[in-house]
Amino acid sequence: MAEPLVRTRFAPSPTGRMHPGNVRTALFNALLAWHHGGRFLVRIEDTDAGRSDRDAERALLDGLRWLGLDWDEGPDCAEPRGGARQSERGEVYADWYRRLLDAGHAYPCFCSAETLERNRQAQRAAGRPPRYPGTCAGIDPAEAARRVAAGESAVLRLRVPAQRRIAFTDLVRGEQAVDAAELGDFVIQRADGTPAFLFCNAVDDALMGVTHVLRGDDHLANTPRQLLVLEALGLTPPRYGHLPLILGDDGAPLSKRNGSRSLEALREDGFLPAALTNYLYRLGHSSRDDTLMDVAGMARVFDIARLGHAPARFDPVQLGHWQDEAVAAAPVRTLAAWLDADAPVPAAQREAFVELVRPNVRFPGEVREWAERLFGAVPEGDAAVLHEAGAAFFETAAGVYDEAGPDWRAFTTALRERTGRGGRRLFMPLRVALTGRGDGPALAEAARLMGPERVARRLRAAAGRAAGA
Repeated sequence: MAEPLVRTRFAPSPTGRMHPGNVRTALFNALLAWHHGGRFLVRIEDTDAGRSDRDAERALLDGLRWLGLDWDEGPDCAEPRGGARQSERGEVYADWYRRLLDAGHAYPCFCSAETLERNRQAQRAAGRPPRYPGTCAGIDPAEAARRVAAGESAVLRLRVPAQRRIAFTDLVRGEQAVDAAELGDFVIQRADGTPAFLFCNAVDDALMGVTHVLRGDDHLANTPRQLLVLEALGLTPPRYGHLPLILGDDGAPLSKRNGSRSLEALREDGFLPAALTNYLYRLGHSSRDDTLMDVAGMARVFDIARLGHAPARFDPVQLGHWQDEAVAAAPVRTLAAWLDADAPVPAAQREAFVELVRPNVRFPGEVREWAERLFGAVPEGDAAVLHEAGAAFFETAAGVYDEAGPDWRAFTTALRERTGRGGRRLFMPLRVALTGRGDGPALAEAARLMGPERVARRLRAAAGRAAGA
C-alpha cells in the first residue's frame, strides 16, 4: 500500500505542560495532514532524562485526545512507525553517528566549556559572531578514537562544508538562505552520549517518513543545520514551515510571565475543546467561516497558503467568544456534567435546567451558581430593588400566586392588574425575589422548574426582607 501523500508530526518534549502555542502547533499539523488525507504522528522527544516527566507526558497525550487530535501513529498505537519515544531509539542514533564518523562528516571535540567560552569572548571582542573555530576538526580520526576509548570527555560535531549556501523554501515564509560559514561545526551528540535536538529531531523526521513540519519560528535557525545533518546522512528532509509566535498583551512571546495558561489550567477552568480549537485555528490562519467548526470541518478547509506571516496576539476576549459559541452548541450532557453530584437540581430536571441556563453561562462555576440560586437556599437579592418594590407588592404577589397557581402568564397578568405595575417595574422585583439577581434565564421557565412551593416561599420571604430593608 502506498504511503499517504502528507505525513506531519507533533513532537513535544514532556518537560512541562502544554500551552496555547504548543496546542496550535499540534492542531495545524493535524489539520494539514488530514486535509490531504494523510497521517498525523505524535513523537515524544524525551532524550533529556533529567527533565522528562512521565506525568507530563500523560497529561500531554490526554490533552491532545481531549481536543480531538487523536494521532494516527505514535504512543498507544499498535505499530507506530519507528517508535513513539526517542528514549527508546538510542541504538538507531548510534548507528547513524557511526556512519557520519566513518564518512568523515563528524568528529569528536574535546574542548572544555571554559575553552569554548574564552573563544566566544575573543570573537565578540573582535566584532565577530561567536562560532566554533574548528579546534578539534584536524585531529587524526584514529587519535580521536583512541582518546574517546580512553574515557576522555567529548561531544560530536558535524563538519559543516565551507563556502556553501544552504537554501530552502519555507512553507510559510518563502525563500530562505544562510551561508554555512555563519553556522560553524555544531554539536550533534552531547558529551554524555545523548543526541542533541538538532540531530535526533531531524533523523526521526526522515526515518518516520514525515513530509511536512509546521513549527514555531523560534526553530527557524535550526533548519539549515538540520538540512546539513540529513544531507550528510543521505536522508530526505521534510518541508519545513515556521509559524510566527503567539504574543501576549505586552508584545512578548506568550509565556507564564505575561498571562499564558497551560492547556490543563484552561481545561480546569471549564473551557471546552471546541472553544480552544476554534480560537487557535483562527490565530494565525485566516478563515472565511466564522461559525463554530469541529476538527474534521477545519481539516476540510485548512489551507497552508492562509497562514499568516506576522505574530498573532493572544486575545482572551476572543477565546471567551468561542467559549460562548461552544457552550451554545454543546450536547446537554456535556454541560450537565459540570454539575456536582450533590448539586441541588433534582435528577429529573437536570437536562431542562441546563437548557434553561445555557444562554447565561460560560463556565462550570456559573452553572453551579444557578443551580444554587434556583434550587438551593433563598438568595439574598438586591435590597434596594426589594425596598423599592415594597413589602406590600410581594405580599400581593404571594396571594395572587396562590390563586393563579403555577400558570406564569395568568399570575403576572393578574399581578399587573392588581398592582398597576408593568414591564421592568413588575418583572425586576419578581426576578430578584426568585433568583437573587436582576438578570438571568427566562423567568417563567425558571419558576416552572423551581416548582410552586419554592416560588410561593420565596415571594413571602421577599416580603419579609423588603419590610426589614
